[in-house]
Amino acid sequence: MSGHPILPFSIPQMKDFVPKALRPWIIVVMVIVVQFSGGVYMSAASEMVGSTALMQEDIMMAGYASLVGMALFFPIMFRLRSAVRPKSALSACFAVIITANLIAMHTTNIPLLVGVCLVAGFFRMWATLECNSTIQLWITPTRDLSVFFCYVYLLVNSCIQLSGISSIAFSTWASWHYMHWFIIGLLLVMWIVVILLFKGCAVMPRLPLLGIDWIGMIIWGFWAMCCLFISLYGEHYDWWQGEEIRMATIFAIASLAMNLIRAAFIRHPYISLKTLSFRVIWMTIAVTIVADILLAPSHIFEHALMEGILGYDAINMISLNWVALAGTVCGALFTWLTFARRKWTYHRMVVISFSLLLFYVAYFYFMIDYNLPYEALIAPIFARSAGYTMLSIVLLTSLTRLPFPTHFTQGVGTLNMFSAALAGVIGTAIVGRILNVVMRRNFMLLSSQVDSVGYDPTTMPSIGEMYGAVQVQALLESMKEIYGWLIIVAVASLLILMFRASDIRPTKVIQPTFHRISLLMRREVLARLRYRRRQRNIAHQH
Repeated sequence: MSGHPILPFSIPQMKDFVPKALRPWIIVVMVIVVQFSGGVYMSAASEMVGSTALMQEDIMMAGYASLVGMALFFPIMFRLRSAVRPKSALSACFAVIITANLIAMHTTNIPLLVGVCLVAGFFRMWATLECNSTIQLWITPTRDLSVFFCYVYLLVNSCIQLSGISSIAFSTWASWHYMHWFIIGLLLVMWIVVILLFKGCAVMPRLPLLGIDWIGMIIWGFWAMCCLFISLYGEHYDWWQGEEIRMATIFAIASLAMNLIRAAFIRHPYISLKTLSFRVIWMTIAVTIVADILLAPSHIFEHALMEGILGYDAINMISLNWVALAGTVCGALFTWLTFARRKWTYHRMVVISFSLLLFYVAYFYFMIDYNLPYEALIAPIFARSAGYTMLSIVLLTSLTRLPFPTHFTQGVGTLNMFSAALAGVIGTAIVGRILNVVMRRNFMLLSSQVDSVGYDPTTMPSIGEMYGAVQVQALLESMKEIYGWLIIVAVASLLILMFRASDIRPTKVIQPTFHRISLLMRREVLARLRYRRRQRNIAHQH
C-alpha cells in the first residue's frame, strides 16, 4: 500500500493563470469558510431561544443534526468524489449551505429546521473533503494520514472555537441573524471564486453512483436522530415516563435491528457487518464515549458555574474559547511532533490524553469555589481541549488499520457518528441526569433547617434570598460530588490503559493514491453490474 510513486503536488482543477504558490492557500481559506458555515450556531442558542420562541433542546437538536449529516457522508465520500467533478461539487455544496442558512434564519418549524441542518451538514462535509483532498499532497507528500489528520483536527476544532466567538460577538453587537448573513456573504464570494478559478475537469476516473445503499444511509441517519432525540429531550419529557421518549426508543431499536438485518443479506450495505466486526471499531467507540463522559462537565457545569455562581456574562464566558483554541493548537502540534513524526505508540498517546482529562476533572474537584478567579479557569480548559484533540487524532488514525477504501470509510463514518454527534450528547445526558438527582437531594438536606420560625427580618436576609443561597450551595456541592465520581472513572480508565500495554505505532498509515482507490471501487461497481446481469438472466429464464 505504501509503495506507490510520490507525484509532485499540483492543483490541476484550477485555471493556469492562478499562481501556483497561491492555489493551496485559496483552498485553505475555502475550508475555513465552509467550516464556519452551518444551519444553526449552538453558541448563540440562548439568543435564538429568546427571539424564535423555540426551546433550547430544539436548537441543540438542529445543531447536532448537522453533525449527523457530516458523519453520514464518510461511507460514500470516495464514490461521490469520483462521480462528480470538483467544480460542480463545490458549487452544489455552496448553493445548498447558503439555502440552509437562509431557511434556518427564518423558520420556526422544528422538523424543517432539523432536516435542513442535517442536509447542510452532509454538504458541508462534502465541500470539506473536496478541499482537503485537493491539498493533501501539499500537507504530506507521502500521504501520511497521521500528519494529515493533525491538520484536519487543527483546522476543524479551531474553526469551532472561532465560530462560537464570532456568533456571540454578532449576537452582542446586533443580532444572531448577522452571523448567518456574514457567512452567506463569504460563501457567495467562495462560490464566485470557484466559478472563476476552477476548471470543469475530473480528478478521479468517473464512476457512476451504482451500488450505494441509499436506503441504509437514511435508516442509519434515522437511528442517529432517534438517539439524539432521546438524549436531548429526555429530561424535558421526564425520560421514559414520557410517551415521546418511549416511542423514540422503540423507533431507535427497530431502525438499528433493520440496519443489521439488511446488512446481513444485501450485497453492498451502507455499513457492513464485517466493518462492525473489526475490534478497532468498538475500542475507539468505547474510548470516545468514556472521554465524552469525562468532558460532559464542559457542557453543563462550566456554564452553570460561570453564569450562576461566578456571575460572568456571555462575553466573558465565550472569551474562554480563546483558551480552548490555544489548547487545540498545542494539542495538534504536540501530536504532529510526537505521534506523526516520531511515531510514538497509540497507547502512549491515549495515556497522555486521558491524563490531561484527569487533570481537568481533578482540578475542578479541588479548586471549585464561590471566589474562583477568571485566571484559574485557564489551565483546566486548556488541558481538556488539548487532551481531546490529541485523543481524536489518535483514534481516527487507528482506523487506517482497516482495509481501504470500503471498510476504512465505513469505519470513519461510524466513529464520527459517535465522536462528533452521539457520544457528547449521551455523556451530557448521563451527567446531567445525575446532577439533577444529586441536586435535589442536596437541596433537601441543606434547606431542611430553613423556615420562618425564629426569623428576624431586621438582621437576616429574606426567605427568598436564603433559599437562593441554599440553591447555589446545593449546586456547588453537587458539582463537586460528580467531579469526584468522574475522577474515579478517569483513574480507572488510566489504570486499564496502563495494564494493557501496546507497542503498535502509526507506521502503516499511508493512504493509497486516488487512482488505486478508483480501481478498487471500479471492481465493486463491475461486480455489482455482473450480479444484476446474472439476476436478470435468471429472471428471463424463468
